[in-house]
Amino acid sequence: MSSIRVTYSGLIAFAISIVSVLTGLIFTIIVTRQLTQEEFGTWGIIGAMTGYMLIFEPIINHWATREIARGKESGKTAVLSTGLFSTVAIFGYIIMITLFEKQIEVDYDLLFVGVILIPLAYFRASLQSISMGYKPEIRSYGILAFEIVKIPVGLLLIYFLEWGLVGAIFTTSFATLSTIIILTIFVKEKLKENFNVKFLKSWLKRFWIPTYPKISNKIMNLDVVAFTLIGGSIADLAYWTAANAISKVVAHADQISGPIYGKLLGGGKIELLQDNIIRTLYFSFPLVCMSIVFARPGLFILNPLYEIASSIVIVLSITVFFQTLNGLFESALEGTEKVDINEKATVKEYLKSRLFYLPTIRLIQRSAYLGMVVLVLILFAFDVENKIELIFYWAIVSLVSRIPLTVYLYTLTHKHLKTKINLVPIMKYILSSIVTFGLTYLIMEEFLVYKISIFEFLPQFIIYFAIAIGGYLGLTYLIDSRTRKLFKAVIKEIIRK
Repeated sequence: MSSIRVTYSGLIAFAISIVSVLTGLIFTIIVTRQLTQEEFGTWGIIGAMTGYMLIFEPIINHWATREIARGKESGKTAVLSTGLFSTVAIFGYIIMITLFEKQIEVDYDLLFVGVILIPLAYFRASLQSISMGYKPEIRSYGILAFEIVKIPVGLLLIYFLEWGLVGAIFTTSFATLSTIIILTIFVKEKLKENFNVKFLKSWLKRFWIPTYPKISNKIMNLDVVAFTLIGGSIADLAYWTAANAISKVVAHADQISGPIYGKLLGGGKIELLQDNIIRTLYFSFPLVCMSIVFARPGLFILNPLYEIASSIVIVLSITVFFQTLNGLFESALEGTEKVDINEKATVKEYLKSRLFYLPTIRLIQRSAYLGMVVLVLILFAFDVENKIELIFYWAIVSLVSRIPLTVYLYTLTHKHLKTKINLVPIMKYILSSIVTFGLTYLIMEEFLVYKISIFEFLPQFIIYFAIAIGGYLGLTYLIDSRTRKLFKAVIKEIIRK
């Protein structure tokens, strides 16, 4: 059975992800306050396009995680094979930005500089996949290195040297490189075996299995392109990028459930999943409320220009919540799939497995989402009074399209894994979130003063933030036995050798 410590790894991941919320906020402030609206919109385009080029990444990493979790030593083969696929991705990116630049007004040179992010992303993903099958907490250490490095480098390149978007790209590159170094040090035990061409042949033979799910991700990312081509400009896209920066805070709750995938692959009990779902919800509810309550001041901190996008943050925060649940259910269903244990499994057997079925469901959902986005953009692009209203409709479509998938995935999880969820603690977490964050909102509306100076406004913001989080943790500790056990588990895992 796998030696992965789910509670320890999950709590380490979540703690570091909370740190990354703060460092991410600082970095985003640096970026949004120093970059023009057009540059910030271009930053969002670069993120979407480099994401496209990661389509080849799971050909190696999907199998590396599953094999290492089951005791196979394929780590070095995975890392060395990554260079080949990243080279192909680099050429694909150059071709894509060349075609895209002709469709809209965007600085080609800035898009071209973004190419340096691709090979770094590939090697980071390869090392992360090894850590997820070995010791998931190592991935969190890499994230921490990324978050620590990007602040001083960002201050130097973006704020003091005023390199603008180029500075943001180089900052991300240096931070990613630090992650690669840390991950390499911690997973070196899994990099000792020689390169084994047998592994590579097996991965290439089954390349379609991990690549197929990525198609839905790429379809999803076409929403940014569709908006830019149909609905608005690069400058308008900056509002969507800013709103996403705040709402993505909710996604940090998925760090709690991350280790469950490797544990189930290694033969972990289903009971662990049930506890993990409750624990994920314990952290998800306050994060959703936090994003909603602090939507306006959060955007104001980024840049007062984006404050009008607070309604978009609210919708996207709820969307990310459902997305987090989807990821948890999919990880559980895929983690208990055993078809790939049989090295002689046929294509037909793979097609009948959840490794193919789940991506197909996701592909249908995301194709429907993209179609709805395009339709909404065409219908309302020229009728709305401002682009904020159009982006709000876009956010609504994103939310509505995810809810049915969440319901269906939960149904599948309950059917195949016999999960039994206790609603009592969940209701406690919901009510505690509403009470603590609701009171914070009322107090904040009465006394929070929106001052343009970040050095005057941020200290006020931190006080209300601390009140809300502290109130939630304190209230749930008082009324919920699971929370008290969780606090004790945290202490136990910290002192455990």
